[in-house]
Amino acid sequence: MNKIIILNGPNLNLLGEREKNQYGNFTLEEIEKSCSDYSSKNNIKLSLFQSNIEGDLVNQIQKSRNEQDGLIINAGGYTHTSVAIHDALKILKIPIIELHISNIYNREEFRHKSLISKLAKGIICGFGANGYIMALKAMNEFL
Repeated sequence: MNKIIILNGPNLNLLGEREKNQYGNFTLEEIEKSCSDYSSKNNIKLSLFQSNIEGDLVNQIQKSRNEQDGLIINAGGYTHTSVAIHDALKILKIPIIELHISNIYNREEFRHKSLISKLAKGIICGFGANGYIMALKAMNEFL
């Protein structure tokens, strides 16, 4: 059974309320339920974590190096700004998938730069909430 963690960064706890034109109507809870359902049917031991606090995300990344087989991260705004998250991910020896609900390349210029992409096995963006299942499937098949 593959152990995969999904990390969600700042403001993703407000999915379903904020910028519905970018992120859709799904809540994080609905996405997590969908991911849990998919995982239970596909031999995945899934861990889920969301925080608005950069240090909490860094702590979870560090913990993942000994506890997980793969890591999926939607770092939200930290994608473009957090050297600390980049450095923590760089330590990992497990595969990483970078995930974004919206297509970051169709948005503001500052969102086009990711500090995570060069560390990731792959990137999924622009497929809405479906991107989470796509990432789980891709990670499970890779592992």
